[in-house]
Amino acid sequence: MAENKRWGMVVDLDRCSGCQACVVACQAENNVPLNTQDIVLQARSIQWIRVERYWSGIDQNDPTKVKAGYLPVMCVQCTNAPCEPVCPVYAAYHNQEGLNVQVYNRCVGTRYCANNCPYHARYFNYWEREWPEPLNFQLNPDVTVRSKGIMEKCTFCVQRIRRAERRAKFEGRTVRDQEFTTACAQACPTGALVFGNLADPTSLVSQLAKDPRHYRLLEHLGTDPGVYHLKKVDPNYHGEESGH
Repeated sequence: MAENKRWGMVVDLDRCSGCQACVVACQAENNVPLNTQDIVLQARSIQWIRVERYWSGIDQNDPTKVKAGYLPVMCVQCTNAPCEPVCPVYAAYHNQEGLNVQVYNRCVGTRYCANNCPYHARYFNYWEREWPEPLNFQLNPDVTVRSKGIMEKCTFCVQRIRRAERRAKFEGRTVRDQEFTTACAQACPTGALVFGNLADPTSLVSQLAKDPRHYRLLEHLGTDPGVYHLKKVDPNYHGEESGH
């Protein structure tokens, strides 16, 4: 009997320090193009995972009251993904493990999927990207280098998933919990990102997803995301919950 899988992630906002280590790790693991100054100034930078920053307690008379909050956002691997039905060539599809897969060789760059993604987690390649020496030697041979004119996004480091599955199959067993993880979760110094199989009730990610602090981004849209966020703990808050 095949193992039931639903790959997902839990992001603990109380642990996130906004260090951007996950962004750098994702860029190195998945051959994400370099964001040079001219590209950033044209608003055409590419990041498969971004760390959004929010400010609270702003007081012009007392700058010490200002607090920063961080929110890592990647493709949340929707069960009911708005990006999939609008693709005219079926480059975006849903596989049996809960991943929104992107077939680069099939994509024709209409950008319909990006326009229909409420999380703004899909990116378009405007140019043929180049890595100057010696950065060209650090490219991951397990991940293709995407060409100009196609969409790309986070796939939970699917190459690592497949490698772990092949190893487990060779050894005649199922994939063990925390046997491997994504590049972003591996690089996080505070352990804010936890990856695993949500379909396994004994897995760490499945248990964290049941934490009372959990919520999912734009859950009211009915996309059924595979990424859960845990609210940041406010030690000065003593009232009842009023929202996320």
